[in-house]
Amino acid sequence: MAEKPHINLVFIGHVDHGKSTLVGRLLYELGEVSEQVMKKYREEAEKLGKATFEYAWVMDSLKDERERGLTIDIAHKKFETDKNYFTIIDAPGHRDFVKNMITGTSQADAAVLVVSVKEGVQPQTKEHAFLAKTMGVPQLLVVLNKMDTVNYDEAKYNEVKEEVTKLLKSIGYRVEEIPFIPASAFKGDNLKEKSANMPWYKGETLLTYLNGLKAPEKPIDKPLRLPVQDVYSITGVGTVPVGRVETGVMKPGMKVIFMPSGVTGEVKTIEMHHEALSQAVPGDNVGFNVRGVGKQDVKRGDVVGPVDNPPTVAEELTVQLVVLQHPSAITAGYTPVLHVHTAQVACQFTELIKKIDPRTGATLEEKPQFLKTGDVAVVKLKPTKLLCIEPSKDFPQLGRFAIRDMGQTVAAGMVISVVPKKK
Repeated sequence: MAEKPHINLVFIGHVDHGKSTLVGRLLYELGEVSEQVMKKYREEAEKLGKATFEYAWVMDSLKDERERGLTIDIAHKKFETDKNYFTIIDAPGHRDFVKNMITGTSQADAAVLVVSVKEGVQPQTKEHAFLAKTMGVPQLLVVLNKMDTVNYDEAKYNEVKEEVTKLLKSIGYRVEEIPFIPASAFKGDNLKEKSANMPWYKGETLLTYLNGLKAPEKPIDKPLRLPVQDVYSITGVGTVPVGRVETGVMKPGMKVIFMPSGVTGEVKTIEMHHEALSQAVPGDNVGFNVRGVGKQDVKRGDVVGPVDNPPTVAEELTVQLVVLQHPSAITAGYTPVLHVHTAQVACQFTELIKKIDPRTGATLEEKPQFLKTGDVAVVKLKPTKLLCIEPSKDFPQLGRFAIRDMGQTVAAGMVISVVPKKK
């Protein structure tokens, strides 16, 4: 049985437009949530006078579940269709959404934008749609939710569809490629089965469209990039770095270089789950033994590449970022910690180039004096020590980052360009 293609899916949209209910209902329809669990939720919801909340609770945090005396963990928010395997990146609010989309490997391969037909486009609808575009989410579906609240009226659906179409066009989406699905998450219309309540709708169900989404291509044809997570010294074997191949292919016999240190060696063996591999491809978490490299030469945050195409070490970088939360204001000279692949390096904001309108991408202000929470901006950063980082257009996996300070994620974004360090 071949492995199903794996897709990271994020649900985005305004806060009360039914994202959680939609996801909960979908998991229930697909048998990921049992009938008993649902019944429990339904009774709880009715007791609390929140009759329409039972599906939303499927996605709620464990904290709420503890308060209600329910300890139900929903199958890790994963589900399968007959063609694809999905991991849901839950994105309740603006902040969590961006943090989830950028940190680590949770780069969404597709987004479902949920818009209530009752309220139409709201501020967060715009913000989320813009961020999905800024962060390079390649595939989008639109669910026009809560059709039951407008008596499944086609005219109302068309009106909101037009509004969302305008918004997506202004951001730069190719709207003709995006499916729009009129649905009721609460009632289950057009999620798994075609709804008898909307005979005027000629498209497919949400599930059929999810089935048609494409998993990202494994970037095998790019040069090898493997950020090092850990380094072990194994008696009788030698130095064994461990990490995940992000791009390219690693094979035994290959000559590789570790940057920023510049040490080179030859890959002797590659292992995954205690089995020797003849090659490692993107997505593989491997340990590999390198001839000619000592444990002291390599550390977490280094990046492995081919000798003839070494990973880039940055003198400075130009990035586009969004400020998620900052207690005061960010000015030139600010030096928080940049988290990118497995590296964490303090970087100084050397120049604030411009502020951007998150809805249109247009320049709002050249050379702003400061940035505050909610601003989207292009800035220059200078790493305070050696850092391997790549432009996100060349290596998205090594070009998206989060910026942390005071124990929280302050900003997140992607690398536009890198000035490499002179040899």
